[in-house]
Amino acid sequence: EDQVEQSPQTLRIQEGDSLSLNCSYSSFRGLQWYRQDLGKGPELLFLLYSVGDEKQKERLRATLLKKGSSLHIEAPKPEDSATYLCAVQTQCSPGTCRLYPNPEAGALE
Repeated sequence: EDQVEQSPQTLRIQEGDSLSLNCSYSSFRGLQWYRQDLGKGPELLFLLYSVGDEKQKERLRATLLKKGSSLHIEAPKPEDSATYLCAVQTQCSPGTCRLYPNPEAGALE
């Protein structure tokens, strides 16, 4: 069975400290990082497909390794408070692919 794990589940930091959220998985074809603000739907931040991929958007940077991914936030600000989720698209046959969202979302307070 395919598994996705994210850590830490909850993170409380001081403004200005950098942080990393980690996501590990058993198999994948692609990985997504999302941000979800309270009362809203998830917003796609990054889509990574190849080991070694690194993408950056302002102070956020995501990297993809063989069995995991990290989301790094440089000098977080209060407006970065949200739930951050990772999800993977597993190995599958054409027409049978589906996403396996992480049931334990990581929340940044």
